[in-house]
Amino acid sequence: MDRDQKSTDCDEELTVDSQDCSSSDDHSSSSSSSASDSKSQDPVSDGDGESSDHELPGYDPFNFNGVDEYVLMRRMHKVVLALAADGSEESAQLATLTELCEVLSAMEYATQGYRLKALVQPLVNLASKDGNPKILLQAVRALTYLCDVRPSIAEEIVRHGAIPVLCGKLLAIEYLDVAEQCLEALEKLSKEQPVACLQAGTVNAVLTFIDFLPSNIQQVAVTTITNICKKLPPDCSSIIMEAVPTLCSLLQYENVKLVETVSLCLEWIVFSVRHSPNFMDELFKHGVLQKSLELLANDNHKSLSSSTFSGLMGVLTRLAFSSKLAVRTLFELSISRTLSSILIGSDVSDNSAVVSTEDVQNSQVFKALNLANLLIPPREGNVPNNQNMQAEEKILMDESNFLFKFSLEFLPASIQVVNNGANDCVCYACLSIIKRIARYSTPDMLLESFKDKNISSFLAGLLARKDIHLLTSTMEIVEILMQKLPGVFLSSFVKEGVFYAINMLLMQEESTASAQHSDDKIHARDVSRCLCYVFFSSSIHPSEVRPCMLKEDAVQNLVKHIKNCYHLANGVANSDMSCTKTLQHLKTLCSALSDSGGKQLNDVGDLQDSTQILDEVMREISQGEPLSTFEFVESGIARSLAHYLCNDKYLLGIHDIGLSDHILTVLKKFQIFASICLSKPSQSCMETILLFLVKKLLNALSSLDSFPVLKSQMFKPRDSYTDIPRTRFTKNPSLKVRFVRDKEESNLMDFDKILSVDISCSLVEVVEAYLWPKVSNQHILPTVTVDNHISKPHFTASRLQNASERSRIETHKYISYGTSVSNSSEVIRSEEGQLLPAEISKKLSSDTDIAQGRMTIVSPSVANTKPRLSFSLRGKQLDRSNTLYQAVLEDQISSKVVTIVGSKFWDQVYVFTYKIAEEEKTDKNHKLDSVSKSNFFLNKLGFSWQKLPFFPTKLQAEFPSNIDRANSSYDFLFMWKILEGLNRFSLELLTDERIGAFAEGRIDNFDDLKLIASSVPEVEFVSSKLTDKLEQQMRDNLVLQTGCFPTWCSQLMNACPFLFSFEARLKYFYLTAFGSLRNQRSNMLHSGSSCSNSVSEWHSYSSSPPRKKFKVDRNSILECAAKMMKLHAQSKGSLEVEYEEEVGTGLGPTMEFYTLISQEFQKAGLGMWREDHCSCKSSTRGDSSFLFAPCGLFPRPWSRTRSDPFEFSDVKEKFLLLGMLVARAIKDGRMLDIPLSRAFYKIMLEQELNICDIQSFDPELGRILLEFRALANRKKFVESVSGESNTVPSKLYYRNMSVEDLSLDFTLPGYPYYELASESVKMVNIDNLEEYVALVVDATIGSGVARQINAFKCGFNEVFPLKYLQMFTEDDLERLLCGEQDAWKLSELVDHIKFDHGYNASSPTAIDLLDIIQEFDYDQRRAFLQFVTGAPRLAHGGLAALNPKLTVVRKHSDFGADLGLPSVMTCANYLKLPQYSSKDIMRERLLYAISEGQGSFHLS
Repeated sequence: MDRDQKSTDCDEELTVDSQDCSSSDDHSSSSSSSASDSKSQDPVSDGDGESSDHELPGYDPFNFNGVDEYVLMRRMHKVVLALAADGSEESAQLATLTELCEVLSAMEYATQGYRLKALVQPLVNLASKDGNPKILLQAVRALTYLCDVRPSIAEEIVRHGAIPVLCGKLLAIEYLDVAEQCLEALEKLSKEQPVACLQAGTVNAVLTFIDFLPSNIQQVAVTTITNICKKLPPDCSSIIMEAVPTLCSLLQYENVKLVETVSLCLEWIVFSVRHSPNFMDELFKHGVLQKSLELLANDNHKSLSSSTFSGLMGVLTRLAFSSKLAVRTLFELSISRTLSSILIGSDVSDNSAVVSTEDVQNSQVFKALNLANLLIPPREGNVPNNQNMQAEEKILMDESNFLFKFSLEFLPASIQVVNNGANDCVCYACLSIIKRIARYSTPDMLLESFKDKNISSFLAGLLARKDIHLLTSTMEIVEILMQKLPGVFLSSFVKEGVFYAINMLLMQEESTASAQHSDDKIHARDVSRCLCYVFFSSSIHPSEVRPCMLKEDAVQNLVKHIKNCYHLANGVANSDMSCTKTLQHLKTLCSALSDSGGKQLNDVGDLQDSTQILDEVMREISQGEPLSTFEFVESGIARSLAHYLCNDKYLLGIHDIGLSDHILTVLKKFQIFASICLSKPSQSCMETILLFLVKKLLNALSSLDSFPVLKSQMFKPRDSYTDIPRTRFTKNPSLKVRFVRDKEESNLMDFDKILSVDISCSLVEVVEAYLWPKVSNQHILPTVTVDNHISKPHFTASRLQNASERSRIETHKYISYGTSVSNSSEVIRSEEGQLLPAEISKKLSSDTDIAQGRMTIVSPSVANTKPRLSFSLRGKQLDRSNTLYQAVLEDQISSKVVTIVGSKFWDQVYVFTYKIAEEEKTDKNHKLDSVSKSNFFLNKLGFSWQKLPFFPTKLQAEFPSNIDRANSSYDFLFMWKILEGLNRFSLELLTDERIGAFAEGRIDNFDDLKLIASSVPEVEFVSSKLTDKLEQQMRDNLVLQTGCFPTWCSQLMNACPFLFSFEARLKYFYLTAFGSLRNQRSNMLHSGSSCSNSVSEWHSYSSSPPRKKFKVDRNSILECAAKMMKLHAQSKGSLEVEYEEEVGTGLGPTMEFYTLISQEFQKAGLGMWREDHCSCKSSTRGDSSFLFAPCGLFPRPWSRTRSDPFEFSDVKEKFLLLGMLVARAIKDGRMLDIPLSRAFYKIMLEQELNICDIQSFDPELGRILLEFRALANRKKFVESVSGESNTVPSKLYYRNMSVEDLSLDFTLPGYPYYELASESVKMVNIDNLEEYVALVVDATIGSGVARQINAFKCGFNEVFPLKYLQMFTEDDLERLLCGEQDAWKLSELVDHIKFDHGYNASSPTAIDLLDIIQEFDYDQRRAFLQFVTGAPRLAHGGLAALNPKLTVVRKHSDFGADLGLPSVMTCANYLKLPQYSSKDIMRERLLYAISEGQGSFHLS
């Protein structure tokens, strides 16, 4: 079995099966129907005149653009003369025509002043003759090229009768290549002369034999009809209607491009006959509606291109607008199900908070809403109407089941779209349709339609919006529901806060009215922004001004009307509008909980009182009456819990006085809170109280709209001039800024100049470096000042030195500079992208540094890290971690200004104030760290709580981010951070509680220390609304080009990454770590020079960095990998591997390389991983053996005193190499087949390990150590109670025997050479048991592995900084690095394996293959993936993530199918399978090919 590799082979295989009989001549200028659009029309009219053989008529030989053009003109002149001559032989005519085609194809523009019309008559004459097919072909081709060179010449071609000639050749179809060329010529002519083409019978000619033509020519034929329809005369519509049945049949073809072209053609046909009811009904009878709907139904729309989708939706919309029969049929065919699927499953990238109406109307969501708008017409009299709308109303009234079914399916989808953060245009469209459904529906229908929808909460959230159109529509829905079902919705509206929101609008009448009135005036002047015309703006001329349909006081009138009619009429007093009994009770409890927050828990009474209140609050959330989102938010539960947990220091900060007592009090309260949260409210309930609280917080966070999506309008990369970071041209947009000295600042000079600042290089430090020399009064500046800005830093560490220096690791930093430097007398300059080694290195000075894994990387600006200038915008000081661009966005959002990142945004000048920076206050982290590490603190704690990542949030009593505390989401985010940490470290917390219980004698059995923490799944912490917003932001063109996000994206990602889905975090990671998602996407999808897929929209601006190819010897994989990393670890482009003496290259060999190197690192005897005598299993390769690590690999401890320095240096080098390979695999999107332990992933996330982590890679050792620790703690507790230290009670036995009887010495278990203490011969007893446990833990996860871990981190940082991974969890890293290994369901195989070129999904061979694959065991499945893709694991997403899709085609064998073997092209995930006679033979041959075909890439 040979595995294909070369991408050219892949192309050839695909091309042969689809080979057509078209001419092989190359004519690029006519192959594209849009080619002529880019040509310029000849401005000089053709004139009659005489010319000699030596002079070109109308052409000045001394006024031409170049020698080549003049030569072309001379050749053209000779061709004209030759064609004009009569009696020429066929060979001479053919030669002349061939030369003419060459000349015309070489012309980029129309010939200046040359008489091309002279060519038309002879060419038409030659094309009309029956004779030599080559002459016919070249004559027609020349006519096609003439249309390319000068489109206006089409009129002359038509005048000479070319169209009937071309149509005749098509109908005769004697020669296929001539027919194809005639079609291309007609397509060109139809653009300029559509009516003439129509009248000459072109429609019938191009469609008669369309089934016999290749797909690309079929597209040309359909495009011809589309061109004709664009200028179709009313009296010729019947001719076009004859083409509809054929076009409908073409919609069923599999060719994507053809279907796209047909859908566009049908849309133009429907548009052309829209005013004729008879023709519209005829279209319906031909099945246009049914065929179009079939392509959209059942989620089929997800596989359609945007153009195809737009065309099909345009057909349905036009038919629904003009045909009553079409409307009824759409209801009968369950159009609501299709529309709901589109709303939920479509790309909502255009649903940002700020986007123009024109952009929205191009989105799939809005096209679906537009169709729904036609099906459910308005009943108001102030909107455009027609007779068909009245007919639709009659249908809805007569056929109530249509409306009922529509509402059941459409309402949930529209509510979900709005809740996911849709923009105002989409929200208004959804509300308009919901309002109409409510008006048409009967009370019973409404009751059933809104069942389980929580429409009250939905409406309450919308009443917090600011746009008057949304407010008005929402209140109209409220009024309709109260009219029809007052008894149902009255209590629900009170509980969910609808009436509360309406009352707040009434209380703010004056301020709201003035603000909305001014905004309403803006809407009235700009039709494209006024939501009143959202469904009709496409029919309104841009210059036309229409006033807003809403009255200025529309909101206030509705508010008063609803209150008078429904609040007071139903006996609802003002005081009761915002308070249910549940809410009142919760407010009382929360007030009591907040009051108990500041008490020091020094006595049992205070502890019991506060615990009882807390328990009652938590039980109310989980067991009481169902709590609405409004009640949860309004009760202030989040803030009360924060005050309690922070010991009443929430938002106030901490002080030095009493800090130790504060920390201990916070700890005790947290232990109580954790025990309650991790318990269950009742025995019958399977969910913990923590889960209830998480769900309530998630709903509360989703109800607030605190983080807007900002989209750029009409952004295109273009050169712009910048002053900062240095004078240059950049593709990024520039911000115009002016710096003004603070009025109270007297030590700085003025600087009055408007500057352009590159938004991607506008960090405060960069601006400071530019401005400081210009405004400072100091005359002595540093001799070398490196620009603080680093456009895309690459922090790296040098590789291990030669053998004489391998005892230490030196780290260096290489920086990719995007600028020179700031204005100093001496500067360090570099070209963009050049890597400059900064001569700054920091040796790891002590064993303590190495043991703790600390590696200092010094910035070039380390000489002056203290801020020198402070900047502010409109009185608010800028955060030094933000850019000026982010500061401007944040300012506009906070000031309630409608922020549109368009031309006006870039033209405006923003004024920043500067002054000398103040001294920074003492770091709170430093204070907490120093106190928490004191002996007093550790003795009372007994557990390293301060090392838990989320615990400093509680101690500092504030959210670890720069989010404004006035933000309504601040309290929820604070509690969210604590709850997620509590959930993630629940095992450590519960283990500590069990150990404490054992020490105090509350449990006596060591087996009771075992526990399984039932943590809340990570997906429960994900906010779908925030995830959608981040996804929308990342699809913005400006973000893709510059990587510049609004501040909330980075703030939330740094503080609460768990709020976002793994997929969103993965995209954000590639954008921030490598500067461009499009380039990384290209790296991940690239499969070779000719095998790569088409580039996605993500990287449409620029090509990806060049790939680096490296040749590898299979017999020395490890050595080659080390050499490759030494040369290319920092390469921006992806790495590709070739094997010596093999022809394979591309994705397949590269994926296999990472698999092979993974196996190399798992070999026994390397000294890298923990191992024992029974940890090896036989390998399939030679006599070598591989480690068997069921719990994952973890570094083997090495003693500092007894280790061989030369042997250990080799171990460090391997860890250094492993770090580089892991980082490189992540960067390039490759899979590693190496089972790392969960504890090792925590190391990659730079989290500190503790004793509980040992169980993740050595369960037995971890269990014993925890039991020893519990026993040591019991000894301390007994001594503290009895006051005796010499006696050993019988309760201090370990499993019925004394510690001394265990015969343990002070060596590391499993590693007798590793001495834990200088007196290793001493034995372990109950008195030194605690010391023994501490030393074993330190050797296992501390100093014994620190040097290896440090080497791994150094290698990783060679590629990109390890800190970028901190947005992931341990499980995320495993998915990112090692992919997925889940078993495949049959439905998954059917959906994601494509059968082509001889097979289809129903072929017996295909069915047998799917059965065989599903029957594979774990090892066979891995081998199959290795065989087909080059890697034994699939990337995240499984089979669905394979790109290209796994494709199976028929393989022909000269010796019989049963004797042939399957072969693959790994570059395209392409399996070539013979058509075996039985399933058993297929299984046997496939398994043989899989096992024998590994290890080489050759041509098949």
